[in-house]
Amino acid sequence: MEKITHQGNIIEVVQTEVEVKPGIFKTFEKARRAPGTRLIIPTASGIMLTKEFRPELNDYDYRLPGGKVFDSLEEYNNFLATKTDILEPATAKAKAEAQEEVGIVVNNLSHLHTSRLGATIEWDLYYFVVSDYELSEQALELGEDIEVQEVSLDEAQAMCLDGRIDEERSALVLLRYLKEDQ
Repeated sequence: MEKITHQGNIIEVVQTEVEVKPGIFKTFEKARRAPGTRLIIPTASGIMLTKEFRPELNDYDYRLPGGKVFDSLEEYNNFLATKTDILEPATAKAKAEAQEEVGIVVNNLSHLHTSRLGATIEWDLYYFVVSDYELSEQALELGEDIEVQEVSLDEAQAMCLDGRIDEERSALVLLRYLKEDQ
């Protein structure tokens, strides 16, 4: 049985009692954040990335486009209670983020990978590859500063390795994708 001991705007602390031996229980604790999506968008000559201002970094960061699957912890916890597959809302949100951040309407995408952050921090990222899309216009949220940049596959690889793509697990997933694509 889970017990939420603290809940902020985007992170909550969850404790779970586990019987480790008959009659002996141990409390495990983890931080939980609603999951997110990331998009790999190949183009004829490379891949689309975003250059986004991140207030928490007080700097620009190159990223795979994407965002949160749920806008609040309450919404996420309500979803968890349904015990249904998360890929459906993750797919829908990935398509919405593509329109919002990149300015494309996705006709076809496929789930590539789910990155699990770790045992004591739950923040899954669902990675999708966009295989068909139509150009549209960005529909940025208030306060978002996002520029779409197309880079070559070699440049994308270099950006993963030299730290310009700061979200390291996204860099790793992108590197794996680029390696498989060769």
